[in-house]
Order: sequence, then C-alpha cells, then structure tokens
Amino acid sequence: MATWSSRGLRGSTLEDMINRTNEKYREAGLALIQKVPTPITPVQIDQKSRHITLAYFDQKSTVDYIGAVQGIPVCFDAKESANLTFSLQNIHAHQVQFMEEFEKQGGIAFFLIYYTSIDELYYLPFEYLKLFWDRAQNGGRKSFRHEELNPAYVLPKHSGVLVPYLEALKQDLEDRE
Repeated sequence: MATWSSRGLRGSTLEDMINRTNEKYREAGLALIQKVPTPITPVQIDQKSRHITLAYFDQKSTVDYIGAVQGIPVCFDAKESANLTFSLQNIHAHQVQFMEEFEKQGGIAFFLIYYTSIDELYYLPFEYLKLFWDRAQNGGRKSFRHEELNPAYVLPKHSGVLVPYLEALKQDLEDRE
C-alpha cells in the first residue's frame, strides 16, 4: 500500500485516506470508526430518477468521524490547510461545544490536520485546540501557527496505513495520565 507522500495524494482527498485507514483499522479489530454524514436539506428532487438535484448543507454538523478505539469513545474532524497558519474560522463553535461535551463524557476528541504545503499530517488533541480557541475568544490570535504545535503529534509516514492516527491517540492518552 502506498504511503501518504505528496505524489500519493494526487487524485485523493484527506477524507478518502481517512476512510481507507478506518477500514484497515476495522479489519484489524483495532477500531470501529464511522464517517458522520453531512446533514443536507433537499430543495429540489427529480421525480423521475428520485435523485436530489438541489440541496443546501445544514450548519449543525458536529464532527466528521465518531466511533470507538479499543473500548474508548473517539470523535474527530479532518481539516486541510495550505498555509502554516491555521485559521480558527475553519472550526465552528458548535463543533467545539460538542467535542468539549464528548470529552466530559469520557471520550477523546481531536482534529486531524493535513498541512498541504509541507505534506504533513498532524494530530491535534482537543485540549490544544481549546487553548487556541479560548485565546481567540479572549481577544487573542484568531489562528495558530504550525510552530506552536507539539512535534510529538506529527503523524509518521509508513506503509500500510495512510493516516496512522492511532499512534498519536496512544500518545494523547499517555499525556493525559
């Protein structure tokens, strides 16, 4: 299986890579993670084919993925950034609220960020995101810089798994102890 190099990303999306990774994790019995469908409101339906021809996205989507890893509830969202500065406008207040409540219930929430300009995948623990979010809410920067991130959460490149987030999740759990 291909690794996630910049060549390997051509014609593929971060979401596709995560879906393939989740399938591998499921097959190995390591995790059961499902993609949360994006809620839409149909506006127009072709009666003949019964296909939606016009719709709009509801804004109340919470996270992209939810499930369990070895009995631990997890939820996460996937984001891409072409810059080394990540704008918090890419994250919505209702997502932060959902993730905060999810963690209060004993789950683990995080973001997977693909920095396209440097071909790097990063696991952002919710705790770190919350620090950046609170800083912005209190009048500080409305973004965070790549250099502010903990290098321990850069996802390693290796064959077999396109987005090896379980290794970073393990690190996240150890850091919480």
